[in-house]
Amino acid sequence: MKNKLHIYRCFKTNYKCLTSFILLFPFFMLSQYETQRFELISSFDNIEIRYYPSSMMIKYDGGKDSSSGFGSLFRYISGSNDLNQKISMTTPVHMRKTENKTTMEFVLPAEIKAKTAPIPSNSSLELYESKAQHYAAIKYGGYTNLEKEIRLSEELISKLKLNNIVVNGESRVLVYNSPYRFINRSNEIIIPIIY
Repeated sequence: MKNKLHIYRCFKTNYKCLTSFILLFPFFMLSQYETQRFELISSFDNIEIRYYPSSMMIKYDGGKDSSSGFGSLFRYISGSNDLNQKISMTTPVHMRKTENKTTMEFVLPAEIKAKTAPIPSNSSLELYESKAQHYAAIKYGGYTNLEKEIRLSEELISKLKLNNIVVNGESRVLVYNSPYRFINRSNEIIIPIIY
């Protein structure tokens, strides 16, 4: 009888812990990261026209494997730099993909300026200040993939042409969430424009 009572109490305790974890899991997944600033200029037909001021960026320009880029960038913000300085993670992660190459970039927090930005220890990383630029953006959910990115880039360019807005560069993918967030994911395609 004591053994059954002990098993019941263990089950009840574990059940409460599991239930609490399930209920609180979304809050743990909603990390409070600084998000890259922009000014919304206008919107039409699910497209946003934005103005992004300049910001400090750290870029990995490599082969097809995007995971090695993320690791290199993450090590930089974890202190693999000339100042051994830890830097807060921000959103979004910028990505560009071609058949042979993946470029991944982190936006550095707004308080980091060109004169104070730590120099990366890894020579495959490039630290630079982006230029202020107008972009057109289209949002989408779920996990991103090449098929979605191509389709939405084409849709964005088509809508810009219909509205006589000149494209001024290549599109990029913005990913706002950790790979471990399974619901309410947010991504965007942005493309530089003359506006």
